[in-house]
Amino acid sequence: MKILFKAVLLGVLVMSVAAWSWGGSKTKEVKAKDGVVRIAVKDVNDGKAHYYHTKMNGKDVKFFLLKSSDGVIRAAFDACDVCYREKKGYTQQGDFMVCNNCGMKFHSRKINEVKGGCNPSPLVRTFDKDFVYIKTTDIATGAMYF
Repeated sequence: MKILFKAVLLGVLVMSVAAWSWGGSKTKEVKAKDGVVRIAVKDVNDGKAHYYHTKMNGKDVKFFLLKSSDGVIRAAFDACDVCYREKKGYTQQGDFMVCNNCGMKFHSRKINEVKGGCNPSPLVRTFDKDFVYIKTTDIATGAMYF
């Protein structure tokens, strides 16, 4: 019985490590060119939150993009003014982004519109038909959250 328990425990440990190393991070690293991060619109126009990170002053700054139900591509740091110390970020549930720390829900159409409190902290972005553009100077303003 002891051997079976150890074998099961070892199996769970191996599977956990494999899952973490194979896809444990929900963010994709992006790099700036000439002070601007460029992300293809075709990669974020499906209504799902897409999570990214980039290095800023030695910190891994995380943010997400999503195309809301009104057709606007939104951007926010994966943090808020209230819960950022917990470093838990947000999860998408349908048309809402939900704080992984306190559970508050925010409609995707309000991202970049409402700031403060537990709302996802807005990230300035511009976009055209091909790319979303985010200046590194704007990303750097969110480094304090991480």
